[in-house]
Amino acid sequence: MVRSSQPLAERIRPRDLEGFIGQSHLVAPGKPLYRALQQRTVPSMIFWGPPGVGKTTLARMVAAVTEKPFYNLSAVSAGKAELRQIVESVRPSGKNRRPQRDLFAASEPAERPDSVILFLDEIHRFNKAQQDFLLPFVEDGTITLIGATTENPSFEVISALLSRMQVFTLNPLTVAEIERIIKRGVASLGIDIDEDGIGFLANYANGDARAALNLLENAARLYRARAISAEHLRETLQSKHLRYDKTGEEHYNTISAFIKSMRASDVDAALYYCARMIDSGEDPKFIARRMVIFASEDIGLADSDALTVANDVFRAIETIGLPECQFNLAHGVAYLASAPKNRDAGDAYFQALEDVKELGNLPIPLQIRNAPTQLMRELGYGDGYQAYTDESFLPDEIKGKRYFRA
Repeated sequence: MVRSSQPLAERIRPRDLEGFIGQSHLVAPGKPLYRALQQRTVPSMIFWGPPGVGKTTLARMVAAVTEKPFYNLSAVSAGKAELRQIVESVRPSGKNRRPQRDLFAASEPAERPDSVILFLDEIHRFNKAQQDFLLPFVEDGTITLIGATTENPSFEVISALLSRMQVFTLNPLTVAEIERIIKRGVASLGIDIDEDGIGFLANYANGDARAALNLLENAARLYRARAISAEHLRETLQSKHLRYDKTGEEHYNTISAFIKSMRASDVDAALYYCARMIDSGEDPKFIARRMVIFASEDIGLADSDALTVANDVFRAIETIGLPECQFNLAHGVAYLASAPKNRDAGDAYFQALEDVKELGNLPIPLQIRNAPTQLMRELGYGDGYQAYTDESFLPDEIKGKRYFRA
């Protein structure tokens, strides 16, 4: 077995499109990223997709063809100070300053460059203020920003920044693609693996190449065997702690427990599951969005202030970020869990929706139709309309039907 301190996934990372596996809708000849790399014209962009599908690899390929300085930051740990150092290495005010080598994995140019490539991993972790700071430098070309995210950028990236970036959606890798990557990893390790082992790894990965390679490498180190079997892989997997996978069963079980605890007005359980998600690396904005939904779905008219509180918590999390926003989360969770519950408004809406789907667009009564022209008025549009009346404004076919009962 070949031993190295560098993770297997990093050792076999392809350096060009010829060795890249997957995402053919983006990198096949004639496709958008293929053309961008071929023409060496690279806009600011976001790679949106699940873990282990090639986001970082593609970002490095993009940077390589531009021959511009490349800075690799994680939004989990980076802040304005690091961003400012990068900007000042380009702009006139930074003529005599250079980023610290121990902060970034970057090539350092002999002369001050006109612009740089900034790869920001987990860009969804940057709060609004941090994204606002980047905006003018992306706009004037000082920084070509490449963001990577597992979360929907429509929710996580401010609209002004998003409008200046091209979003590329990456798909989970297929079983066949994962198997090809596994075989590349096996060759790098200098070991053998049987077909059952490859099949086990490919299914375990669930589209995430890094997960497959990490398990393969861990098994090889643990057993120090010339050949790795599916049984080796199973034993290795069982010896590890269960992880909180943001796309897996544990993720959905925990958010379900959180919602149901608030629904049952169990404040302690709701706080526990909230803390468990945060400690496991969950994005607090994901939790806050579910709280906004909960405020209307489960509390509703019983306490209309709940929706205001939930929205304020979401805005506070956007502005402040971790770790301080945990106080805002705790405040909101305790309030929502303690509040009285009423689902009447939501239930009434979905009853009405059932009629819409079953009966289609029934004719709207003439007296409540818009009447902007004389012809429409002559046809009876708006005729007899009274703002305050006990008469039902529903279409004739369902007139008098009750969805909502106060």
